[in-house]
Order: sequence, then structure tokens, then C-alpha cells
Amino acid sequence: MFARRFILSAIAALGALGALGAALAKDPVYTPRFSNAAVDGYDVVAYFEEGAPVKGEKEFTTEYNGAQWRFSSQANLDAFTADPEAFAPQYGGYCAWAASQGYTARGNPDNWTIHDGKLYLNYNDKVQADWLQDAPGFIELADANWPDILN
Repeated sequence: MFARRFILSAIAALGALGALGAALAKDPVYTPRFSNAAVDGYDVVAYFEEGAPVKGEKEFTTEYNGAQWRFSSQANLDAFTADPEAFAPQYGGYCAWAASQGYTARGNPDNWTIHDGKLYLNYNDKVQADWLQDAPGFIELADANWPDILN
């Protein structure tokens, strides 16, 4: 009787842990704790068009992939809504180097790279310097890990 009760309790505990794990899964797009703004509210089209991080404006906003995306102009908003995958950062805006290592970390809008027409964010200057040593190799590793590292 004790063994049966123990086994049933263990099964219930494992089920609860599974539900907790699902509840703790990360969002597909990184957003700061107190905001739903992707890329900390920076205009992702500007990285391609202006070659620099530019803060977006609340008046030029859209929803995509569960997050709010801001833009510095109507033209950039229109470009994004026409083809969001062309402009959205890879790995949901999480740090690309961290994704290559099998985990997630915050992507910093000031630490960015465009490689083969895709936007990648990194955690900080040091991580970006490491990333740039072998971006193609790290992209291959990160692609293999994504999106499984969200769970």
C-alpha cells in the first residue's frame, strides 16, 4: 500500500513539475520584464536602413509574434509589416551567442550585427567580440539549438 501511494505521489509530482516547466517556458520574442516591447523598443528596420540602433515611437507600433514592435517612421512600420521575418532579429532577439551555447540571455539593442541579411543581437560588448570571432560557426550552433532552448 505504501509503495503504491508513493508511486502515485511521485507521478503527481512529476506532472506538476511538467506543468511548471511549461509555465516557465520563455517567450518566443525577448521582451524586458516590465514591458512587452521587442528589442527594448528599438526600430529593427533602422538597423538595415540606417545602419544604427534608433528608438521607435509609440505612434508607429505593431504586434508580431506575441510582442510589441516600435518603429521610428511609418515607412519602417510598413516595411516590417510587409515582411517581419526579414527584419526581426534572429532567435527572438535573445543573445545570439548565448543561443549558440544552448541557453538564453537578454539581447542588447546596442550590440548588433547583420550577417547574411539577418539581424543578430548580443548581450554586451565582450560577448559581441566573442561572437564576431566566428559568427558563421555560432549561427550554425544557435540554429541547431533554436527554438528548443525556450523550454
